[in-house]
Amino acid sequence: QVFNLGLFNADPHPGNILVVEDPKSKKGKKKFGIGLIDYGQCKKLTEEEQLKIARLILSVANNESDQVIASAFRELNIITSNDSTKFLAEFGKLMFGPFRPEHMQHSWHMDLHKTDKVLYFPKELSMVYRTSLLLRGLAVSLQMNYSIGEQWKHHARDAVMRIESSQNKLQ
Repeated sequence: QVFNLGLFNADPHPGNILVVEDPKSKKGKKKFGIGLIDYGQCKKLTEEEQLKIARLILSVANNESDQVIASAFRELNIITSNDSTKFLAEFGKLMFGPFRPEHMQHSWHMDLHKTDKVLYFPKELSMVYRTSLLLRGLAVSLQMNYSIGEQWKHHARDAVMRIESSQNKLQ
């Protein structure tokens, strides 16, 4: 939904996810799917916002350099006190990469925030991040180390190709 429609449900917690029977399934061969309810927290993204978020997620999923991840974050107009490349890269990895052991240590977070702090967080990214946190939390409860970047990268890659192709046709 984030990259294909640009409109997505930003509240996918367990109470809003249902297992539903596919109405087309035949007797004796039932098929099931996932149903989302409660679309009270939705977000619509422009193609430009989708493109910038897709680039950030791809930079994390593809284990790009700190410079590339930080640049993708800067394209979204995040503002920090010191504009630290290391801070932005680590923040991006924390948001969309797999959990690493140090992420569970309070001292790691304190040390990170001593280097820089966020002054402005892009509104277009806030609901995407909320969605990723809810999905990651669900995965953790199932004892899975879920990387949003890894899970979403093919959607992000398709969005980049589609949007860039569309932009090139307009030039």
